[in-house]
Amino acid sequence: MKHNIIAFCLLILLNACQKGEINSLNTPVVGGVTGNPTRSDLFNLATGAESGMRTSINFYLDAEGIIGREVYRFSSSEPRYTTDMLGGGTKVLDNNTFYLTNPWASRYQVMRQCFILLEAISHTSGSVASDAQKKGFSGYAKTLIGYQLLLNINMTDSSGARIPVANGAAQGPVITDPGIVLDSVLKFLDDGKADLTGADIIFPLSGGFAGFSDAAGLLKFNRALAARVHLYRKQWAEALTALNESFFDLNGDLTTGVWHFFSTNGGDVSNTLYIAPNSNGEVRIAHPSYANDIVPGDDRINKTQVRNSSASQNGLTGNRDVIVWNSLNAPVSIIRNEELILIYAEANIQTNNFPDAIVALNRIRTAHNLTAYAGALTSAALTTELLYNRRYSLFMEGHRWIDMRRYGLLHTLPVDRADDDVWSHFPLPQSESNQ
Repeated sequence: MKHNIIAFCLLILLNACQKGEINSLNTPVVGGVTGNPTRSDLFNLATGAESGMRTSINFYLDAEGIIGREVYRFSSSEPRYTTDMLGGGTKVLDNNTFYLTNPWASRYQVMRQCFILLEAISHTSGSVASDAQKKGFSGYAKTLIGYQLLLNINMTDSSGARIPVANGAAQGPVITDPGIVLDSVLKFLDDGKADLTGADIIFPLSGGFAGFSDAAGLLKFNRALAARVHLYRKQWAEALTALNESFFDLNGDLTTGVWHFFSTNGGDVSNTLYIAPNSNGEVRIAHPSYANDIVPGDDRINKTQVRNSSASQNGLTGNRDVIVWNSLNAPVSIIRNEELILIYAEANIQTNNFPDAIVALNRIRTAHNLTAYAGALTSAALTTELLYNRRYSLFMEGHRWIDMRRYGLLHTLPVDRADDDVWSHFPLPQSESNQ
């Protein structure tokens, strides 16, 4: 029997979305799944975790994009996009509202489902899955746990996060040192790497994992995520090592990578980040600085489109719609080769290997209709060039706010109204503070 997404969510007490065969809609089924799982149970948990990663990704990307001055989000029904999130007047970020609690809870829900999968694997008989196949499930689950924790600490930074624990285990304290949390992310990813090495993948994944759905592909995905985290930790040599184990390809297709898959097919989830150009009521437009700061001829301007008429709300105005996603079926990037090339450039800049950094930067520049880099051969100049390219190449992929924060440049982001603020991090959700 096929059940819709909501029914599956009720089964596992999570918001992770999955459509598949299950034994019952009653809560005790979770114990049955972990205690004596069938192959179908394991498949449901694995594919449900992937599907759940999409939940509230729109709120996460809007939150980072708005605070990072990539976009304005105008909504006739939700003023907090232009008040709280921009610090309008006396407004501050709320610790108990949708733009924080929805993505935060969704990420921990996926982590919980992955721990349920790990528990289920520990009780799986050899007739259901071989040792190599069990390693495939566990390596995948640990990779997803690391990735989901990364997204949450990206939001809260020094407000902290809890390190996720096994299903049924007591939660630990809130860790307010983001470096410690990031080290935990790396631990999950490294453990996932160990399990994926020599594993066999038998569970299905969506088209977002096309080319990466076997053990070798998931291992490359895992290492790509690790390279990102090593970058945040300023572990430049380790970032380069992880890149060499990933799908990094200096001359490869920039779009190669892993994506969130969306579909308007019945029972699936459509991409709610998509807003048709020239819409009214619900609008996502590029911050005016996007077009003002771009180098003439840079084709990344085409991630936006001039509106028939400007849109305005609460004293903010813009005239370019965001068209990164062109339909309700459009995928959303998790990590792709263009980011990996920029990670390679940054690690080489930071280790004073300027020739290799320039090769990577020129790969990006020429791909976007710009001439080769002709600026100064200094760390400062090359870092400026790097951040320019990260801004435009990774537009609305969840990076600019983090980049400005890790380089101490949040104060350089534009403030459009006299009483606006540029927040450095979100508060800890009230639900966490109450525990």
